[in-house]
Amino acid sequence: MAVFRRGSALLVSSLLAPLILVLPAHADPGICRVVNIDFTPGGLPAGKRPDPRNPPQDPPISSPEIDPQIVAWLEKPTGEYVQTIFITQQTGRFGIGNRPGRFDFNSGPNWPYGRRITVFPVWSHRHGIVFPEVDFQTGGEDALSHRFDQSSREVHFCRPLMTSEPGWDAATCASSIYTDKGVFGSGTSVYPPRSDITRVISTDTPSVDMYKTMNQFDAVSQATPHLGSAAQISWPIPPDLAKGDYVLYMEVSLEQDFNATYSASAYPPPAGISYGDYGVPYRGQPSVVYRVPFTISDIETVATTDAYVGYGDPAGAGTLHPPDATITTGTPNSGASRLLLTSKEGLTYRIRVDARPEPDTIAPASPGVMVVSDAASSSVALSFLAPGDDGVIGTVQGYDIRYLVGEVPITDASFDSANEAMFDGQIVAAGAQQQLTIKNLLPETQYTVAVRAFDDCHNTSPVATTTFTTAERKSGEVDACFVATAAYGSVLANDVEMLRHFRDTLLKHSVLGELAVETYYTFGPPVAGVVGESDLLREAARGLLSPVVSWVRGLRR
Repeated sequence: MAVFRRGSALLVSSLLAPLILVLPAHADPGICRVVNIDFTPGGLPAGKRPDPRNPPQDPPISSPEIDPQIVAWLEKPTGEYVQTIFITQQTGRFGIGNRPGRFDFNSGPNWPYGRRITVFPVWSHRHGIVFPEVDFQTGGEDALSHRFDQSSREVHFCRPLMTSEPGWDAATCASSIYTDKGVFGSGTSVYPPRSDITRVISTDTPSVDMYKTMNQFDAVSQATPHLGSAAQISWPIPPDLAKGDYVLYMEVSLEQDFNATYSASAYPPPAGISYGDYGVPYRGQPSVVYRVPFTISDIETVATTDAYVGYGDPAGAGTLHPPDATITTGTPNSGASRLLLTSKEGLTYRIRVDARPEPDTIAPASPGVMVVSDAASSSVALSFLAPGDDGVIGTVQGYDIRYLVGEVPITDASFDSANEAMFDGQIVAAGAQQQLTIKNLLPETQYTVAVRAFDDCHNTSPVATTTFTTAERKSGEVDACFVATAAYGSVLANDVEMLRHFRDTLLKHSVLGELAVETYYTFGPPVAGVVGESDLLREAARGLLSPVVSWVRGLRR
């Protein structure tokens, strides 16, 4: 680790063009103090990787990009926890650490179930907060299929997929699904529940009303930075935080980061459960932790590290294990190298911490009127006239982007409570057209998007908003067993699985049956698209399918 002190602030190079991750906070005009944390996250790039469920000689599977999960917090040199300053939103907002289902369930693109108690085991046992544990409404841990009257529409996660399905490689939701949002059980968790949902009275439990109120980490939850892109956490130092020595910790978790010690055979998914062929094992190498001592004072200080200090427990305990031969080193995107080596101003580091006073008296102007240039089925491209760092002069530090489903006003007061989207574009100077793209949206869904700019001192601009509707589903994006899936809310619903089995084992082995299947595939998708968006039509469809399900159930006895 290297530490440097300088009396003047560094100029941020416009050539670096990093992904800026800003905490939602307002600073008083004038002199403020900030901590900027620079790093470059690694991960698993999209492409072909061996199927972790099968021996190495089997053909590789097509795989989506897997981004890391990251949390950063401060401690005193004595080990006293101070504050969490950044956490990726899958854990901080969408609650993957405390949701229904076994922690060792398989995983896949935006997998909806399984409490990931191994994502940040060191951080989760140091912050000192305990939450009620979220369980399935019906109890038990082994189920991926749930009653339709206990499942409300899912606004973030996708249904579990098999690696053979087209949606696996696309890593996007092909259609709306319905999930069990859970209920508080008798156990406890060191992870927060999700805070992005509003209770649906007819299906969700009263526990859902409490999720958001008890999740204080949502305030520092941010979008996951993409692998290989320079990233920066910019944290305004609270005025009441004393000057002195502190320690920054950063814990980085990555699914499917396998090696000889942490392999799919050593850490397999649970055996003997329904739908075990969905997803793939994910428990490779555990989280790795980096540590950077630094100083907050009246002059600028810079500290770096190029090595990890230890790794988290593979079973989710709070122990920080010292470095050893079980963790891969020297391989970019894996193990101790999940944060990539970066060079800047003669320094080589994995994390760089820059603490400094910052003069800034004028907030940015509001972004210009937003124009929708392309609303696809799962993404939207927007543009607006860029404001300046000081009003309409200069270049802003970055943008904070939020969205909600529906035509819902997002104001300065409600901005921080909306869902966050990641900005990873090139920041342009005041007066130029700023482009941005929001991904992973649902098809045929109305959204409201809000954008605000911020400067070095975290003075923020007024909010600019727009409303749009995404395009219809592309051909082939609706799930097989279309109408049944839409009616029951999930391809994993018990009755849907029974109908799929009937289709595959009986109908497809006769001429009339094959004709029926082809006809269903021709007319099913558009019908399913309508049925799936209406609770009334879903109920009617279940009523129509009920006699067929009963007949098929009788055939299987």
